[in-house]
Amino acid sequence: MTTYTTRLLAPDTWDDFAALVEANNGVWGGCWCMGFHPEGLGGTSEEHRAAKEKHTREGTVHQVLVYDGDQAVGWCQFGSPAELPHIKNPKAYEKDLEELPRWRIGCIFTGSKHRERGVARAAVTAVLEEIRQRGGGVVEAYPEQVVDRKPQRGAYLHTGPESLYEDLGFARDRQIAKWRWVVRLEVGAFGPPGQSDPRRLR
Repeated sequence: MTTYTTRLLAPDTWDDFAALVEANNGVWGGCWCMGFHPEGLGGTSEEHRAAKEKHTREGTVHQVLVYDGDQAVGWCQFGSPAELPHIKNPKAYEKDLEELPRWRIGCIFTGSKHRERGVARAAVTAVLEEIRQRGGGVVEAYPEQVVDRKPQRGAYLHTGPESLYEDLGFARDRQIAKWRWVVRLEVGAFGPPGQSDPRRLR
């Protein structure tokens, strides 16, 4: 298995992130991983790039980059609900909302030549460790169900498959679309370095 390393998206890793995005057509035609940010989508690819770079310079983005050697091959975005206010199916999400989480996991992306090699798992695992180091708390993600579902030709699960989150200790909270779920995990802010205290929320 490939051994990956991780680094946070920051001014000194911006070029690595940009190279990965540019090698993959701007990601979904030019989103530059802006969909969850307050600005959202709707601009051009160039405008999305500029907005993402501004967030990076100003420190208003939390994103783990996964490296294979010196090359960034994927990422996982995370942040507070204020940092990542835009999620899929917002009306269904808000309908039965009791309390916002402390953290959200936004999109996951793996470069086209590195898929099915554990990049997403490395990214989310690193995000949970980053969250632990920041005090922990309830973490939400919004993956798509893949079990009992026909393969989706040409589809890419930009919020990740539910099975990945299940493997990492997340539990279903509620359904917000036919194939999309809110899943939650409480990450404890204690334990030796490199470990979290995942406790399923019932």
